[in-house]
Amino acid sequence: MAHIVVMGAGLGGVVMAYEMKDQLRPEDKLTVITKDPKYHFVPSNPWIAVKWRQREDIQIDLAPTFAKRGIGFRATPAKKVMPTENKVELADGSFIDYDFLIIATGPELAFDEIEGFGPEGHTQSICHIDHAEKAAEAFEEFCKNPQPIIIGAAQGASCFGPAYEFLFIVETELRRRKIRDKVPMTFVTAEPYIGHLGLDGVGDTKGLLESEMRGKHIKWMTSSRVKKVEAGKMTVEEIADDGSVKAEKEMPFGFAMMLPAFRGIEAVRGVEGLVNPRGFILVDKHQCNPTHRNIFSVGVCVAIPPMGPSPVPCGVPKTGFMIESMVTATAQNIGQILRGGVSTHEATWNAVCLADFGDSGIAFVAQPQIPPRNVNWSSSGKWVHAAKIGFEKYFIRKMRRGESEPFYEKAMLDFLGIGKLKKST
Repeated sequence: MAHIVVMGAGLGGVVMAYEMKDQLRPEDKLTVITKDPKYHFVPSNPWIAVKWRQREDIQIDLAPTFAKRGIGFRATPAKKVMPTENKVELADGSFIDYDFLIIATGPELAFDEIEGFGPEGHTQSICHIDHAEKAAEAFEEFCKNPQPIIIGAAQGASCFGPAYEFLFIVETELRRRKIRDKVPMTFVTAEPYIGHLGLDGVGDTKGLLESEMRGKHIKWMTSSRVKKVEAGKMTVEEIADDGSVKAEKEMPFGFAMMLPAFRGIEAVRGVEGLVNPRGFILVDKHQCNPTHRNIFSVGVCVAIPPMGPSPVPCGVPKTGFMIESMVTATAQNIGQILRGGVSTHEATWNAVCLADFGDSGIAFVAQPQIPPRNVNWSSSGKWVHAAKIGFEKYFIRKMRRGESEPFYEKAMLDFLGIGKLKKST
């Protein structure tokens, strides 16, 4: 018998549990450990922050769903991963042994790296549902006394799409409330240009996003570094190509939402051979850690080098479909090992993204996500808003049913040529 443990129950962890269960032998055991007994559909957080959704709309109680699938579940956070002993210490002082460990924790949010930053400081966040709910309350108060708004992503951020989404969703909501004319809006980002997304753009994301922002009278600042945040004031440095400070601006605001940099969670940081200096999990092309060969990792916690040098550090995002491709490769590779084989599956890291703008949006397909690409396509229109709503309902439903990829979804993706696994040569 083998005991497989999945750390984390976000998008990567839940899908990982379902796909791993399908690969087990009858005698094998699967356990998920996580700090939160509820799953929340993170892509809906921008809607939560303007009260277009409520918590119960995007929440799944994992215990009954896992029980139905025969998956063990412990809603206790990990304290320390101990690879040399093949065990994980939990926050309650207990230990859980494993034969294979799959780390799918997502990141820790590094708000503390900037003075006055984050929900405990003076800016809002949509990275977690708790933060999004707090942002919603702050936004309601803001609307009683409209002032300038700042939205964006700080230095070291690796998740830019939600910042753009929230920017345009807020703009749409302000128009609906008939107060848009009272609110100057500025997008502040570490990206070297609008639409870079940590990916050097996809298709014409630069042109599409700049056009949307010009059309909606939104100003922007690129290659920007947040120096500090005080109540109602953000100090931002514009960085030149040589890394010098080109200008420093003190920007007033009545409401600000800035995405932070990520780092690995405390339970893995500093574990020799497991992580990079930021605490992200090192993996090979089979999603396996090169040092500890019975540890795999998927999702945002995986170490991926940046696209290249930029005046302000920009990380590489891990989008939903890209994460799902990591999951499928990992599940099938461990399945091979359990049966005496060796890992042969590699994730494509293809990306399919729907970015909602409140009443329109941008979609892109990148195959693979990191250039150079075989497919590099983007488009915009009102259809994207409708598609994002439809996807939200579909994804939450299949998570509640304990499914990862129903046959009709796989058939459609195969028809479109969007695969999760690289084809064997």
